Amino acid sequence: MLVHLAVHNYAIVEHLDLELNAGMSVITGETGAGKSIMLDALGLALGDRADSGVVRPGADKADILASFDLSNIADARNWLSERDLDQDGPCILRRVITAEGRSRSYINGTPCPQGDLKALGELLIDIHNQHEHQSLLKPDTHRRLLDEYAGSQELARQVQLGAQRWRQTRNELERLSSASDEQRARQQLLNYQLEELDNLALGEHELPQLEQDHKALSNAESLLAACRVVLEQCSEQDSGNVLSSLTASLLRLAPFNNNSGALNEAVNLLASAQIQVEEAVGELNRFLDHFDADPARQQLLEDRLDAIYTLARKHRIQPSELNTLQQQLFDELENLNADDQATERLSEELTAYERHYQEKAAELSQLRSNAAHTLAAAVESEIQRLGMPGGRFSIELRSNNSAEPHPNGLELVELLVSANPGLPLKPLAKVASGGELSRISLAIQVITAQTSRVPTLVFDEVDVGIGGPTAEVVGQLLRRLGERGQVLTVTHLPQVAAQGHQHLFVHKARDSDATHTAVAQLSCEQRVEEIARMLGGVDLTNESLAHARKMVSTAQS
Repeated sequence: MLVHLAVHNYAIVEHLDLELNAGMSVITGETGAGKSIMLDALGLALGDRADSGVVRPGADKADILASFDLSNIADARNWLSERDLDQDGPCILRRVITAEGRSRSYINGTPCPQGDLKALGELLIDIHNQHEHQSLLKPDTHRRLLDEYAGSQELARQVQLGAQRWRQTRNELERLSSASDEQRARQQLLNYQLEELDNLALGEHELPQLEQDHKALSNAESLLAACRVVLEQCSEQDSGNVLSSLTASLLRLAPFNNNSGALNEAVNLLASAQIQVEEAVGELNRFLDHFDADPARQQLLEDRLDAIYTLARKHRIQPSELNTLQQQLFDELENLNADDQATERLSEELTAYERHYQEKAAELSQLRSNAAHTLAAAVESEIQRLGMPGGRFSIELRSNNSAEPHPNGLELVELLVSANPGLPLKPLAKVASGGELSRISLAIQVITAQTSRVPTLVFDEVDVGIGGPTAEVVGQLLRRLGERGQVLTVTHLPQVAAQGHQHLFVHKARDSDATHTAVAQLSCEQRVEEIARMLGGVDLTNESLAHARKMVSTAQS
């Protein structure tokens, strides 16, 4: 629960330190004294949005600190532990807003995102304000209230996520299916083109060798003649050839090869030339021995090259790029086949998602149906006590007639009310007046708060538009809530204020140059005087004091 609230330089609050206890704490004060400012400041410590306008004029920053006892709040302790933010003693939430509009958030002294304050705050405090009854006119609020009462928020979230997954999967499946005709035509073309390339079966290094062999066969006669002439000049010509000339030269220089380094080098070069010419002659002979000038083979080479060149022209690429093209076409076909597989997989997933959705949605419908009767009966009982005798209240669940998974489940939730005996139940928005709406809202808030796991409940002037005996009933309801946890109630009704376990009085304190808000915890006698003021105005009379004393005594007993 909330044990301490410290506010510095927020709005008209200069400095405020407030100790809070369990039970029902009522907060009263004159209009404009700043009763709701305390709760607004608390909201900032719980992650509400803020701007520079909240900083007290003349100050450089507003600083709000809220301390909580988490002894009985396991969810909050686990939340802190998961993020390594837990510590011994109270949990401290802090918010600092500068005059320039910058905001800093802290949990147990550790800087954190504003969203973390809000997430943790939702586990600690539930705030109800005087404008909340307006939201009762919205169907989304009807569904949310019922799910909160039924404890089915997590199941409702799963249903919503299930519907979203189903819709995303269906959209992706439709995207793939819409391209299926074009895709199939492309697949057929790719299969045909790949079949042509597979039939061609062009080897990795085949083309250069084919071109070289074809060129050689095309010039066969000239090539053979040239080779024979070279062989004759190198080794076979009787009148003199290269090898015989080199041999004669070496023999001629042999007697002198030890006289000079340059001469020795010349001899070595001639010997080397002799060896190289001999090797060249051998290679030429091998070439001539293996050279095939068969016209049939030349025709085969020309047919093979023509097939390669024709296919390359068909694809408008160079012949050397055919193998690369074949790999590209294969990859594209694989991707298209993968899309086919994805379509099949998505179809299976869509069926599975719809089955999962229907299971969860049916489970949610059962919880809602069970809770609707219980909640409606409890609210009907309370609104009759709150000045609507004979009033009836019902929660209608009807099919949304959706052909596909709907994020909100299988049904629409609507609150129905009959404010007067004998009148039929009708939608809340069409029947209830402003005062009736306030009382219905208060009844719902009190009933749903009884099932809340949040230990601290705040009611900010939720009793607006209520008076007389009904106000006393409201006070009794809030006190009953306070006996099971902690309730903070801002009120202007003495009947409600008398029910509190403790009483906080908000007032304006003035000094020579400034006015600021202060809060005092009232003693028993001070409390009687404040309730008497609320009953009878500024001047306290014996009658108003006696009435106030009796109200407090009756409430406490």
